[in-house]
Amino acid sequence: MSSPYHHGALADELRNAAVELLAERGPAGFVLREVARRAGVSHAAPKHHFGDARGLLTSVAIEGFRLLGDAFERAAAESSDATDRLTRFGHAYVGHALGSPGHFGPMTQFDLIDPDDPEFVESAGRTYEFLVEAVEVLRDELNPDLDVETAALMCWASMHGLVMLTPKFAHMAEQELASPRVLDATVVQFTELMIDGFRGR
Repeated sequence: MSSPYHHGALADELRNAAVELLAERGPAGFVLREVARRAGVSHAAPKHHFGDARGLLTSVAIEGFRLLGDAFERAAAESSDATDRLTRFGHAYVGHALGSPGHFGPMTQFDLIDPDDPEFVESAGRTYEFLVEAVEVLRDELNPDLDVETAALMCWASMHGLVMLTPKFAHMAEQELASPRVLDATVVQFTELMIDGFRGR
């Protein structure tokens, strides 16, 4: 099967197909041959562009972190208040994870990717730095003794935990515990609890 794409466009098309497949089947159902079929190219095309499944999944993770970093950047630009900014980051993280599960899996499962890939390190680092900067402002405002790295990790872990619990909320759908409204409120509550803990005693 001949490819109708030039090199860059084909790589994008393969990534898009991989994201779609991951969203539908998860990492356990990820097969390079199926990615190629969905992209409409030969089964050898993914290996030609990305080397192997790990290479393609790393590329997906890089794209995912760039998208999340862009969302964090927009959130930072929309508010100068550190507390509000941290809440916006929480909404962005949860929204990205639930809205693009095909990206989120490789972003958070290092056994699937090459976490030492320079582009991955750069994209993940850029995203995390937005969070660190927001926590630094909170330190300056609330508590000069606040351990910024630990606090930033706590913020990240809290939102990640909420994402991991959300499928369980779906089993309680009759109580609407997994509705966007309730999730948004939970992000706010988590943020408020963390910030209260960050204050000096």
